[in-house]
Amino acid sequence: MTDKLPLSRPVLVASLPDTGTTVKFAPDADVRAALAETFGIPGIPKLTAQVTLVPRSKGRVLVTGHVDAVVTQTCVVTLEDFDGPVSEDIEVEFAPPEQLPEIRPGAEIDVTELDLPDPLIDGTVDAGAVVAEFLALGLDPYPRKPGVAFKGVEEMTDAEASPFAGLAKLRGGEEK
Repeated sequence: MTDKLPLSRPVLVASLPDTGTTVKFAPDADVRAALAETFGIPGIPKLTAQVTLVPRSKGRVLVTGHVDAVVTQTCVVTLEDFDGPVSEDIEVEFAPPEQLPEIRPGAEIDVTELDLPDPLIDGTVDAGAVVAEFLALGLDPYPRKPGVAFKGVEEMTDAEASPFAGLAKLRGGEEK
C-alpha cells in the first residue's frame, strides 16, 4: 500500500478564488475498492461527495460539504456482509502550521476550547482526504445487519454451572 490515499485531490490554497471553489466526487469502482481496503471493510458500492473550499483571513481555509455512500460492512452478530448508508456533513478548517499551537508530549491540552484547525501541508488541502476522513467517521464501529439483535449470555444457576450437571445430562439423568 502506498502512502497516498486512493481518493487524493490536492487543492492549492494560493489558487483559490475569493468566492471559493467546489469539488465533486463520484469515484469509480477501482477507487472505491481501494478505499474499502484502506478502511478494512468488504466494499463501497456507492460514493458521492461535494466539498467547498473557501479562503479565510490569515491563509486559513474553511472546507464544508457532504458525503453520501453505501458501504458493505460485516455484521458483528451474524458475520454476514450487508450494505448500509453513510451520510455525513463536512466542516473543517485548515490553517498554516505556524498558526497552530505547539503541543509537546506530556503537556496538558484544554479540550474545552474550540476545535483546533487542521494544518495545511505544503500550502494545500487534500479535498479527497477530507472526504475519505468523514466517510471513515461515518462507519459504524459495531455494524449490525438490520433486524438482527445480539442475545446476551444467559446466566446459569449454580447447579447448571457445575461440571457434574453436564455429566448428568450426558448420562440422561439429572444431578441429585
